[in-house]
Amino acid sequence: MSSLSRELVFLILQFLDEEKFKETVHKLEQESGFYFNMKHFEDLVQGGEWDEVEKYLSGFTKVEDNRYSMKIFFEIRKQKYLEALDRHDRTKAVEILVKDLKVFASFNEELFKEITQLLTLENFRQNEQLSKYGDTKSARNIMLLELKKLIEANPLFRDKLNFPPFKASRLRTLINQSLNWQHQLCKNPRPNPDIKTLFTDHSCAAPTNGARAPPPANGPLVGSIPKSAGFPPMGAHAPFQPLVSPSPNAIAGWMTNANPSLPHAAVAQGPPGLVQAPNTAAFLKHPRTPTSAPGIDYQSADSEHLMKRMRVGQPDEVSFSGASHPANMYTQEDLPKQVVRTLNQGSNVMSLDFHPVQQTILLVGTNVGDIAVWEVGSRERIAHKTFKVWDIGSCTLPLQAALMKDAAISVNRCLWSPDGNILGVAFSKHIVQTYTFVPNGDLRQQAEIDAHIGGVNDIAFSHPNKTLSIITCGDDKLIKVWDAQTGQKQYTFEGHEAPVYSVCPHYKESIQFIFSTAIDGKIKAWLYDCLGSRVDYDAPGHWCTTMAYSADGTRLFSCGTSKEGDSHLVEWNETEGAIKRTYNGFRKRSLGVVQFDTTRNRFLAAGDEFLVKFWDMDSTNILTTADCDGGLPASPRLRFNREGSLLAVTTSDNGIKILANTDGQRLLRMLESRAFEGSRGPPQQINSKPPIVALGPVSNVSCPIAVNAERPDRILPAVSTSGLAPMDASRTPDVKPRITDESEKVKTWKLADIVDNGHLRALHLSDTDTNPSKVVRLLYTNNGIALLALGSNAVHKLWKWQRSDRNPNGKSTASVAPQLWQPANGILMTNDTNDGNPEEATACIALSKNDSYVMSASGGKVSLFNMMTFKVMTTFMAPPPAATFLAFHPQDNNIIAIGMEDSTIQIYNVRIDDVKSKLKGHQKKITGLAFSQSMNVLVSSGADAQLCVWSIDGWEKKKSRYIQPPANRSGTLVGDTRVQFHNDQTHLLVVHESQLAIYDGNLECLRSWSPRDALPAPISSAIYSCDGLLVYAAFCDGAIGVFEAESLRLRCRIAPSAYIPPSILPGYE
Repeated sequence: MSSLSRELVFLILQFLDEEKFKETVHKLEQESGFYFNMKHFEDLVQGGEWDEVEKYLSGFTKVEDNRYSMKIFFEIRKQKYLEALDRHDRTKAVEILVKDLKVFASFNEELFKEITQLLTLENFRQNEQLSKYGDTKSARNIMLLELKKLIEANPLFRDKLNFPPFKASRLRTLINQSLNWQHQLCKNPRPNPDIKTLFTDHSCAAPTNGARAPPPANGPLVGSIPKSAGFPPMGAHAPFQPLVSPSPNAIAGWMTNANPSLPHAAVAQGPPGLVQAPNTAAFLKHPRTPTSAPGIDYQSADSEHLMKRMRVGQPDEVSFSGASHPANMYTQEDLPKQVVRTLNQGSNVMSLDFHPVQQTILLVGTNVGDIAVWEVGSRERIAHKTFKVWDIGSCTLPLQAALMKDAAISVNRCLWSPDGNILGVAFSKHIVQTYTFVPNGDLRQQAEIDAHIGGVNDIAFSHPNKTLSIITCGDDKLIKVWDAQTGQKQYTFEGHEAPVYSVCPHYKESIQFIFSTAIDGKIKAWLYDCLGSRVDYDAPGHWCTTMAYSADGTRLFSCGTSKEGDSHLVEWNETEGAIKRTYNGFRKRSLGVVQFDTTRNRFLAAGDEFLVKFWDMDSTNILTTADCDGGLPASPRLRFNREGSLLAVTTSDNGIKILANTDGQRLLRMLESRAFEGSRGPPQQINSKPPIVALGPVSNVSCPIAVNAERPDRILPAVSTSGLAPMDASRTPDVKPRITDESEKVKTWKLADIVDNGHLRALHLSDTDTNPSKVVRLLYTNNGIALLALGSNAVHKLWKWQRSDRNPNGKSTASVAPQLWQPANGILMTNDTNDGNPEEATACIALSKNDSYVMSASGGKVSLFNMMTFKVMTTFMAPPPAATFLAFHPQDNNIIAIGMEDSTIQIYNVRIDDVKSKLKGHQKKITGLAFSQSMNVLVSSGADAQLCVWSIDGWEKKKSRYIQPPANRSGTLVGDTRVQFHNDQTHLLVVHESQLAIYDGNLECLRSWSPRDALPAPISSAIYSCDGLLVYAAFCDGAIGVFEAESLRLRCRIAPSAYIPPSILPGYE
């Protein structure tokens, strides 16, 4: 067989293995004789499948081939003979002796006679040489060690024990490349080829009108790169994904030359397991695909693949399709259109950005180089910096000359880093400056970068190498990437032929990339590899254009204005790399460059014609407009806060108007009413999710939602599992730190102590169960509109807030009780209990990021449920040991970290039903897991009161530490320990009955608090608020404490009498 034919066999073996055709894989291994699978051989031997053992060996060697082979077969047959004797099956033993062992008599007659004499013994262990023979299992293991040595020494097995190294799904890649080439040779290439078979060569049919179809000039910007073990299944309903030849201006398959540090798997189709796969922009991922062709969508194909894997009977139980955008339950009333604040900046505002966490903090940059930070709730300007060069001596000569010639300078762009700790400012001359934002409102100089010759037109933050970087672009036609902390240059991207106007960094799964636009209308895409631009496309208008993704990162928009004043707001087709939708409603000749923003995955807003214009993302016509009570410039600049409840708009008189919807108005009112006498501190975001305190302990949330590294204003709000209900103006003062006067004198603050239900609003949820059980796990869904509880009887209950006159948005609120919800089939989500008592089991639960699936366990197998149908998708990990904690991988919801009762952590791949790694380091059961995407680590905690840090890359342990007992407690700590990362992904909340503690990424304890005074009982659970400014802690006596997250200073105590009914309170434990 030729070398290429041999390699083809290996490609087929890989394909069969990835598709789980295990028996066929081993049959081909045997018949070809190219690869001896030692693991399969070991399994057969340990299972005592002797006929299969010899059949598999026969593909590689025969008894008489050489002395090694003879010894191999002899050891196997001897073991089979001894096991028959050990079972006292004399008949079988004689059969083996005559048929299998007699062949060796001609080589060693004395040995054969000695083996025959064993038949005469009552127990063959009476033979001196076999006296140490143990049980069957140990004997097989001892023999297996000898067999492996013989096989490795046998020359017939040389070069057959190792599988050749090549990339995953290589056969599919080659077929895709072939289809791409066939389409390139078509006489009538169609932009959207419909490839449904591999049995014949592809050829596009001629156009029916006789005209030649245009070549795919707007073809995909990249080809599809296969993901490890994850191609869509091949079959009648799921053919291979067709590829299209890119345009001559694009580089086909450029992702194949990606930075080696970025895994290729990240640009394949989305995982078909637990999370809805994102629709990656064609600029970076998908080939062109006809939307009407059945079965060739990555998501739908993968859906069938998953169903096949899980062997679910009804294929319509779950929809994984990511092709359509889910309907959003928003109305026009959700748009911020009511003017609630007017701020006087004093100079023309050039750039705006709301803080990503503290949603009433607004950063402003002006045309005279000033920057300011406003607290829009109090209308206070809490920080202000005028422009100055920090170190003129270190500036380049061109910058010094430019400043000497004209000292006037303007802010072109200012924005917050993803965690809100740093802000960056791009100026109209050369410079970028970064500041550290201190919670008391102070701005501290961090880095000054002489970035470009001429103006710096745009900046953005990203995490290309797991550290924060700042991306800049300028009049010198360059794009540069800098370390945000040190200002050291990391990358320079060259290729634009005109000044670069904007940058838009983003990522799909693990692949980081940057879109850039220039004032000649060119769009280019870059990887962090310095290999040049991957694409060259024209933006509508061919002049100044900005690009932005929707909040969930699945929809790409751009807005630009031509030199003639024609403005264009468009959505890009993510499967074709072409314009999908153009929005109508702009002035014929816009005065200035139109600016835009997106919010809630549903709305677009742009400033034009002295108005703010709003669109529904799914409709091309204007939804509504807002004149903001007049006073706007022709093309006002605007910016939403993260939740879309506030909108900042520039005015023609050097000011800013703050628009709000109902939520935004409520937010500002609460900020006004929650004042107390305190030290200067940051205003805090109000948790939109009220507490429902009657149900029981807080959920074991593994970590907050990962921060989007590229667009800090696009982060969906993190979900807090408990919080204080919004207070009325008449209520007891709460924990909102209020900015004081410039003296910043520290004043005494009085602890808020809530002891009766007149000072809070609590709900007791309805339950139709006549025999209710104790709630052992409780958590909000990620979208915040439902509450999921797991009972001690292993049954899940789901409550949803419905739209009504009192709750028109259907959001979580303490004013309206949610309704117990069940699907039409009436079934319950019930965990496997392994025939044990679920009341005594350790329960654990985790939700997928899109709220479609819940992973749960109550002492038995781990169950995967469909949240829409409550049906069990699959079960796995049968005890013992039982699962005690679950956490989803932050980048791939098919990867789950499962803490076990035996103190191990199993890294499990749901998609392929396989344990990737088994982590050992704890001494007792695992009680907490938390991922940090920014630090690329998993932190685990156990009932041994130990913390361990594991690298996500190789799953090796980096560090471990036992938490220390507080001063009033002696001895070694034991007991359940929980962990949760702060929104900044670096600070870790550690919860033990004896203490609350904040640790840094090196497991150094920064501060701690232990039960005392007003809260003396042991701590039962604790969690960060969704904005990360507070810590809510529950105590074993039913009390609740509210702490500052930064200092762990107690701010509020809620007594059990405030929320537990009097009928229950006397017996409460």
